[in-house]
Amino acid sequence: MPVSVGAMDRNWVHHAISVVEADANRSADTHLITVPIPRSTGVDVYLKDESAHPTGSLKHRLARSLVLYGLCNGRIGPETHLIECSSGSTAVSEAYFARLLGLPFTAVMPTTTSPEKIDRIRFYGGDCHLVDDPTADLAAEARRLEADTNGFLLDQFTNAERATDWRGNNNIAESIFAQLEREPHPVPDWIVVGAGTGGTAATIGRFVRWRRLATRVCLVDPEGSAYADAWEAASGHGSADHRDGPSRAGRIEGVGRPHVEASFLPEVIDRVVRVPDAASVAAMRVLNAMLGRRVGASTGTNFWGVAQLVGELRDARRSASVVSLLCDAGDRYAHTVYDDAWLSRQGIDPTPFEAQLSELFAG
Repeated sequence: MPVSVGAMDRNWVHHAISVVEADANRSADTHLITVPIPRSTGVDVYLKDESAHPTGSLKHRLARSLVLYGLCNGRIGPETHLIECSSGSTAVSEAYFARLLGLPFTAVMPTTTSPEKIDRIRFYGGDCHLVDDPTADLAAEARRLEADTNGFLLDQFTNAERATDWRGNNNIAESIFAQLEREPHPVPDWIVVGAGTGGTAATIGRFVRWRRLATRVCLVDPEGSAYADAWEAASGHGSADHRDGPSRAGRIEGVGRPHVEASFLPEVIDRVVRVPDAASVAAMRVLNAMLGRRVGASTGTNFWGVAQLVGELRDARRSASVVSLLCDAGDRYAHTVYDDAWLSRQGIDPTPFEAQLSELFAG
């Protein structure tokens, strides 16, 4: 039975909301940066740099929203143990907010999660409940811990689209369009986004419809993920609603899921691009060279989708803009996608895909 926060704790809840809101007020908005692709393409490419958040990733926005959602729904009080099922970045951000409120936090995650993310969760005072079995039901384990601790499961996969105000309130979509106002093409042809929970894609897809904008949303989906199949089924492009993908764990952290989560809304997605894992790593490397900095592999997944759209717009001789997300920095992945030995063990060879991108961006 869910535990509700009693009336005696309302003063604490009011204070906690003020603390979270004050943290947001101290944080400047993230930058919209340009990607220096050749002018001959006729396309302007922008990345919303979510690595600039205090906890270093796109998930900082989500964690803030989930904590506020729990506070305002009477589920988080002064002694509530916060729990999440997360492969890393969401848990890092939630651990930050738990520490801000003086609450215990536990992340349920596979042992394959990058050591850098585990260390960061622990830095913020969180506990990592590591599960060895890659096919285990991590969500069920998180619900068990919720019951054992009389705590609150933040549940990013169910609550992402519920907790985020898609009509405004400084959500990511509103911020992108405000920052594009003085650009040559202030209404982009495409916004490219991956889905972990599906919440960001839902926010952007709803926002462009609410504002009656011509922008379309392209979802990029890595190997081992069920979202592309689910979208094809929902949009009439597939023969069945594939709710479950391959049992192999995804190798591109933070994007893709083996089954469709509740926050994913296929109806607000206009197109899906399937991205091989090797293509994600290749695009990550090419983008690193363009920006002079390291980004995470999920940003590579996004950039592979961007590249496909740039090629199509160039061939159609259409001058336009394309926007995507820089989800996090590459320093969290030194032991995975930035480790040649790890790539070799995984059978990932980005070389052919790097050649494709080099040809596209040759100028």
